[in-house]
Amino acid sequence: MPRFVDRVVIHARAGNGGNGCASVHREKFKPLGGPDGGNGGRGGSVVFVVDPQVHTLLDFHFHPHVVAPSGKQGAGSNRDGAAGADLEVKVPDGTVVLDEDGRVLADMVGAGTRFEAASGGRGGLGNAALASRARKAPGFALLGEKGEIRDLTLELKTVADVGLVGFPSAGKSSLVSTISAAKPKVADYPFTTLAPNLGVVSAGEQTFTVADVPGLIPGASEGRGLGLEFLRHIERCAVLVHVVDCATLEPGRDPVSDIEALEAEIAAYTPTLQGDSMLGDLAERPRAVVLNKIDVPEARELAEFVRDDITEKFGWPIYEVSTVTREGLRPLIFALWDMVATYRAAQPEVAPRRPVIRPVAVDESGFTVEPDGSGGFLVRGVRPQRWVAQTNFDNDEAVGYLGDRLARLGVEDELLKLGAKPGCAVTIGEMTFDWEPQTPAGVDTPMSGRGTDVRLEQTERVSADERKAARKARRETPDEDRQ
Repeated sequence: MPRFVDRVVIHARAGNGGNGCASVHREKFKPLGGPDGGNGGRGGSVVFVVDPQVHTLLDFHFHPHVVAPSGKQGAGSNRDGAAGADLEVKVPDGTVVLDEDGRVLADMVGAGTRFEAASGGRGGLGNAALASRARKAPGFALLGEKGEIRDLTLELKTVADVGLVGFPSAGKSSLVSTISAAKPKVADYPFTTLAPNLGVVSAGEQTFTVADVPGLIPGASEGRGLGLEFLRHIERCAVLVHVVDCATLEPGRDPVSDIEALEAEIAAYTPTLQGDSMLGDLAERPRAVVLNKIDVPEARELAEFVRDDITEKFGWPIYEVSTVTREGLRPLIFALWDMVATYRAAQPEVAPRRPVIRPVAVDESGFTVEPDGSGGFLVRGVRPQRWVAQTNFDNDEAVGYLGDRLARLGVEDELLKLGAKPGCAVTIGEMTFDWEPQTPAGVDTPMSGRGTDVRLEQTERVSADERKAARKARRETPDEDRQ
């Protein structure tokens, strides 16, 4: 059975950046030719692209996870790792992207419109890019950044000029199938359409689109029935048309009460795009009333009886039609086109959509240091947290390089101002350190072995020279003395 899905939650994961390479150039007669480790490649981003050939969000309903490829690791001989390709995710025209808090991030209208949903992580620098006057041959490289992970909600809002609203079995689908080439399911028994139907209508040399909004019942704006699922499709409509079933036999229903009930639901509905000045409020949209099924004698009599009451109460144009005999359809089509053209002319000119470029800040130096309530301190900031994530803590030289960067940024001075004590816990990102203020960070790095830092040497750690001296002493000690 065909399914129409117009609201999904997807989990977008961008690719991770590749790690940098720590390599030393070697060739004949040049055993230590200098660092030549390349940088890691950038991770791929997740990008939404409007495709006219995609009409629903059904694919995301069954496959909600989208993952972009990661960047490759750098290599020796100054070879940078390959960047991960961006993952282009095709979405229908009229898709609205919302974040975890329900805020609108993008309103994607028009073929080719793009939106970067999750940014790929930057690749780590190789040791060739980290070489400096203080570190002429770094024995470490930076790790790649993690790709962005986001849970996003996609809502599909049908792009139509005229929206048909009405109670179930009012004849909306029949009206769409009669005035356009659309072929929705129509039956001679009571049922409600499970998917909005979109049709293209010709009014002479002009064309416009019509969509029905199925399943509206009292309480739809509060989640009853299917109305809340499809109310969002009227947000982009220029004209709203009430389709009234004049042949209904249900007790307690009449055309005026039906219109009042649907207007109450429309007024109670809070549009997602309510802040869009190009759309305006739903209450301000032009309306029309279609009294349907006048091919039934009792329905024709009821339509003639309530016509004056509807005009007096609402003041909207009224059209009596029959989708069976096609009576009244031609005047209705041209009247709807006039209303659509008038509404379009009254709207301000739409500026062409341009891609929004969001440059990544590279000089962000702001950070905050605050007590964590347990005697330690918490450091927050874009750069400190990124530097910690890029550091390989199995390499002492990389840790020393991190200490130098934090000291130049002013983190250590701020800790001293706040009264930090030696050995207190300092948390940056996902790492917690035992702070040692006597460590001379930010000064010229003393020369040491590759991958080591004399400032981080621990007394309980036995060096290679100490082990060699201990073996020599044991060999020189007489056997009787060792016993």
